[in-house]
Amino acid sequence: METVKLTIDDKKIEAPKGSTVYQAAKLLGIDVPTLCYMHLHDMNIENKPGGCRICVVEVQGRRNLAPACSTKCEPGMVVKTHTTRVLNARTTVMEFLLSDHPKDCLVCPKSGSCDLQDMAHRLGIREIPGQEYAEVSTYRKDTSPSLVRDLDKCIMCRRCETMCNEVQTVGALSAFNRGFMAAVGPAFEQNIEHSSCTYCGQCVAVCPTGALTEVNHVPHVLKALADPSKTVIVQTAPAVRAALGEEFGIEPGTLVTGKMAAALRALGFDYVFDTDFAADLTIMEEGTELLDRLSRHLNGDKTARIPILTSCCPGWVNFFEYYYPDMKDVPSTAKSPQQMFGAIAKSYFAEKKGIDRNDLVVVSIMPCLAKKYECQRDEFAVNGNQDVDFSISTRELAAFIKQANIDLKTLADEDFDAPLGESTGAGVIFGTTGGVIEAACRTAYEIFTGKKLERIDFTELRGMEGVRSATLDFNGTPIKIGIAHGLGNARKLLDEVKSGKSDFSAIEVMACPGGCIGGGGQPLHHGDSKILKARAAALYQEDRQKPLRKSHENPFITKLYEEYLGKPGSEKAHHLLHTHYFDRKEQILVKK
Repeated sequence: METVKLTIDDKKIEAPKGSTVYQAAKLLGIDVPTLCYMHLHDMNIENKPGGCRICVVEVQGRRNLAPACSTKCEPGMVVKTHTTRVLNARTTVMEFLLSDHPKDCLVCPKSGSCDLQDMAHRLGIREIPGQEYAEVSTYRKDTSPSLVRDLDKCIMCRRCETMCNEVQTVGALSAFNRGFMAAVGPAFEQNIEHSSCTYCGQCVAVCPTGALTEVNHVPHVLKALADPSKTVIVQTAPAVRAALGEEFGIEPGTLVTGKMAAALRALGFDYVFDTDFAADLTIMEEGTELLDRLSRHLNGDKTARIPILTSCCPGWVNFFEYYYPDMKDVPSTAKSPQQMFGAIAKSYFAEKKGIDRNDLVVVSIMPCLAKKYECQRDEFAVNGNQDVDFSISTRELAAFIKQANIDLKTLADEDFDAPLGESTGAGVIFGTTGGVIEAACRTAYEIFTGKKLERIDFTELRGMEGVRSATLDFNGTPIKIGIAHGLGNARKLLDEVKSGKSDFSAIEVMACPGGCIGGGGQPLHHGDSKILKARAAALYQEDRQKPLRKSHENPFITKLYEEYLGKPGSEKAHHLLHTHYFDRKEQILVKK
């Protein structure tokens, strides 16, 4: 049989002469999406008009995209089936198809087996540009920087209300109206932005319909990747690597760090970095602040604010800005790792690479929906250009990988890029409750005592109890640590601090149950503690496997201070890596 040699997605193949690109790709196990193609094998009938244009691919040497189902294979042909240009084209075509299609999916006879609906889901389409969301809307679609609330889809199950009010004690949601008009939403029927919502996303994690979802940043990321004038870099939070595999049928608690890095490169990011680098940087700044306050406190300085509160979690920061604004000088002023990374990327890294910060796009992969809001806060921008441009959740990343037809399971492991991809084990454990303060103690102990820490694992700080405490011996000086995860538990510790009854030196708070591993943007775990424990165990496993496990031992962090920042707590470091907080109490008292 005569064959034709060609290359598809960097894989060489000999396809039978006369084959189409679609058929050749199928021989390689590459699934090119299509709506119009059909092959009735028994009747030897093939429908391949190339009409839907969903199957377009990029052929080297051709100016226009080509329909894979009707393009014949040619000798030496080089084909790319999932470039950013191709993905953008497919999305645009699909949006046009949907713009002229009825929206009665729930009662359509084809519901449950609709190829059009499945394709829209596969391509990550949630809105149709230029078209009102619904032809007839009883309520409205309420969009905030992090969450989207669609009251037409609310079925009054009140899961979100229970999670928000009883577990998190945020009090942003309540039921209103009766009968067909009943729904759950913010008090006074405000929009989300004018409520006490902290954007923790736990309501999204338990909502059984599309009434509560996250704001989708993937289309913006895709456009940036397709723009040749932009350098697009990505950072990945520690908790993502312990959960991403679940979206691909991999056992919970399986680390996919190397495969994730490979997938991000395959998606077209110019540099793949690790937020763990910025976590190490956070420890240097937050640890310096802790030791300064602690030393002054031990020397009788009554102005030293003890206990110091961690500031890595944006949902938690929102919470105390709403409910405890009179204590906004108690938390550490250190930015979160996401924002420290963005600040360093758009200053130090951009300068080293000769890139204008306006042409550098920083994307973060986060387990947290509050990160979408955090990166848009005004104080995290220079002349209107945000330090972090877009933040996508673990779930969104999984959907993006699937949209690009990347098989995560079969990818070979790859490393992060240097220098902003190098980290220690201390940075990894930031993703679980107790991990931030344990990482801080590893460094603080050695700086405070001047002695080498022999027992690296502070196991007494670990666990899943909502509120925990432990006293560490810093060479004769007792340091009492408090830990809370879940905002309802955080409130208990904050009330003690406010009343002057707290005897803690430092307190770690994470908004989500389990910490970042249970974030609102993670694969849904439906409250299964076994899954959370498996994710936590994975992070501790990666920590143990790291050659360096203390943040101050990271040579790339040391180099950053030597070349650029000066020293921890310096004026330049404070300018780039620290922030301040606001009184947002009035925001939740104003009716719409």
